[in-house]
Amino acid sequence: MIAARKMDGFKLKQHLAEGKRAYGTAILTASPLWPPLVAKTGIDFVFIDTEHIALHRTELSWMCRTYAALGLPPVVRIPSPDPYEACQVLDGGAVGLIAPYIESPDQVRALVGAVKWRPLKGKRLDHFLNTGTPLEPNLNAYLETKNRNHFLLINIESRPAIENLDEILSVPGLDGVLIGPHDLSCSLGIPEQYDHPDFHNAIRTIITKARSKGLIAGNHFCEDPQLHAKWARDGENFIVRSNDLYLFTRALRQEIKEMKTILGDDTSAVSEENLVI
Repeated sequence: MIAARKMDGFKLKQHLAEGKRAYGTAILTASPLWPPLVAKTGIDFVFIDTEHIALHRTELSWMCRTYAALGLPPVVRIPSPDPYEACQVLDGGAVGLIAPYIESPDQVRALVGAVKWRPLKGKRLDHFLNTGTPLEPNLNAYLETKNRNHFLLINIESRPAIENLDEILSVPGLDGVLIGPHDLSCSLGIPEQYDHPDFHNAIRTIITKARSKGLIAGNHFCEDPQLHAKWARDGENFIVRSNDLYLFTRALRQEIKEMKTILGDDTSAVSEENLVI
């Protein structure tokens, strides 16, 4: 049995635009055994990270196309906010694009061009993005149809990004934000203190401002699910819950600890350290 809601990029965008929640997880493992198992979990999309995980373009492309065929739209984070990298990932089969560590509206504008208006490039694209001068009707219709499955999310994960948030969220063509909790906590000077009042205030500000503009508000969080659910109640609707390696480690750690306890062996070597991305 595959995912409860079989989606493509356009359906996922519509679902989120209506304010409904969509659930996914981060997939860091390029095993061909993984996609059919993930498709049975009831999630709506997969988040594939190439910022922190070493994935070749070939591996990434087959992952994207396999998950898409199973009705799980692949949303890929690129290593840097580079429009050319964005185009490569979309050519490989991604439907959603996440750009890391965005702090200015100019960065967003360039990415909108790559995600929403490709294959238009160069001076024509720059002129269109910077002036808003309408394109020829046939060209405009063609580009909108060609890119209808694509959507753009940007990582908000720093104090400067929050300070520029109103301008960033006002760029036409942006679909939403994905909070990077680890980097954000570091930028705020409170690394991994996810229960700190300053961190909660920052999260609430990002979610509230994004949702007030009708944009998607998301978060990728691996820690306390109760805390994650709180942010969802505050308006977060793009929920990236944990990742495959974290979940594997947590489950195996617990089982090994239980086995050692049952057999009377030393459990002190069981580490509590988790993967942070």
